Amino acid sequence: MMAQGVLPIQYIEDHKSNGATSLGGLPVYAELAMAAKLRDSVTRHVAARGPGGQGWTDAEVVLATVLLNLAGGEAVDDFDTLEADEGFALVMRRTEWHGLPRDERRALERRWRKSRERAVPSPSAVFRYLELFHDEAQEAERQPGKAFIPKPTAALTGLGRVNADMVAFAQRVAPQEVATLDMDATLVATHKRSALFCYKSFRAYQPLNTWWAEHGLVLHSEFRDGNVPAGHEQLRVFKDGLGCLPPGVTRVRLRSDSAGYQVELMKYCAEGLNEKFGVIDFAISADVTQEFKQAVAELPASAWKRLQRRDGKGPDPSAHEWAEVVYVPNWAGHSKNGPAYRFVAIREPLRQLDLPGVGEEQQLPFPTMKFTTAGRHKLFGVVTNRDLPGDELIHWHRDRCGKSEEAHAVMKDDLAGGQLPSGKFGANAAWWAMMLIAFNLNVIMKKHALGGPWVERRIKALRFGFIRLAGWVVDHARQLQIRVNAGHPALRWLARARRKILSWLNEPSS
Repeated sequence: MMAQGVLPIQYIEDHKSNGATSLGGLPVYAELAMAAKLRDSVTRHVAARGPGGQGWTDAEVVLATVLLNLAGGEAVDDFDTLEADEGFALVMRRTEWHGLPRDERRALERRWRKSRERAVPSPSAVFRYLELFHDEAQEAERQPGKAFIPKPTAALTGLGRVNADMVAFAQRVAPQEVATLDMDATLVATHKRSALFCYKSFRAYQPLNTWWAEHGLVLHSEFRDGNVPAGHEQLRVFKDGLGCLPPGVTRVRLRSDSAGYQVELMKYCAEGLNEKFGVIDFAISADVTQEFKQAVAELPASAWKRLQRRDGKGPDPSAHEWAEVVYVPNWAGHSKNGPAYRFVAIREPLRQLDLPGVGEEQQLPFPTMKFTTAGRHKLFGVVTNRDLPGDELIHWHRDRCGKSEEAHAVMKDDLAGGQLPSGKFGANAAWWAMMLIAFNLNVIMKKHALGGPWVERRIKALRFGFIRLAGWVVDHARQLQIRVNAGHPALRWLARARRKILSWLNEPSS
């Protein structure tokens, strides 16, 4: 018994087994994972442990890590906290082998030389598992001062295929014919001494992510060191992402910041070099070079148009203006039969005053330009092969900055992507990959299983109102019951989600 505090409350340690849980909504995510055939996908693609090994299987560790992310855990040590939730641990023990044939269940039992005591892996077991994804031989290939991306192990590649299977499940639930792909890198700060310094001068890793806007899912991600530029080998990563698209997609579009302003990437899209999708529409932030500025300087004042609101009801409050620019860089060529590359300039009034004796490029971290009649402006550029009105093109390109960047915040702040567990590159890459599976599982849950007001909510809202649901797990008539206080608002959403998930489980796979 703890001493009483300010309020007339006492905390008493209860040694009785009562099946209490604070995660009453988390088993529904396990049901969704089963409907998505996560266990089968991990078993098929990830062979870090191998079928004849001892202890935890790949599927058990991956599912436990996914559920840890959703519950709010952010470190490997948090597996002990998950294990301490007695009711949830009981659910895990009783349901993890559900649906498996008898011979497979017996094979899983034989993996344990002694009786198994835990429902989820211990922190030490997870650390050992993560290290199986690291290839020390690849570390010897590094050269000081050069960007290097270690070749992924077969198991790490397998986790990417598991994520692709999760995306394919979402496509089966809600088919989309168009895939608008936003490519963007994000910095994950770390104090690990083995991590390299990024362009912002702190130790970090810098995964390059491909976001599928229509589904709101991460289609593909390549884990990278912090010193690897976002645009390094971006075409290769884009092709890898295209290979993850499930059946049913007939048209692809690409959006990127200036990291994607690469000749080979733009020509690949504009010239229709992809055998499956042909020409890929794109909009990419253009480099504001001196040549581009010169082309902008030659525009008459009448060429500039005020950016209009998306609904067409007047000017956009940003006060931005745009203009078509006659600009043909050397890489674009002058062939009559070649693709047309269209450049749009965007300017924003600069409210800061010039500092005496300081050049414009030394003052500010973004390109600026002084116009004779309009004063100094921030200057941006967009290159595209789309034939859209300028206002519509700019708004469409800027959509990239909203949801995909919000997704990065969810990965690093709401899930466990911001707390990398190891000094080994491959172990951190595997941790990141499992976090992405949890991210996508949660998107499918809130958009398609729950629906309603949950669609636009962050996961912290789902934890408060759905996942962290207090209850009691009771073994009754050979079936587990999770008993929740009557009238709790989460109950109707639980029932709705479970009905949806059950309907997907019974549908044939495409």
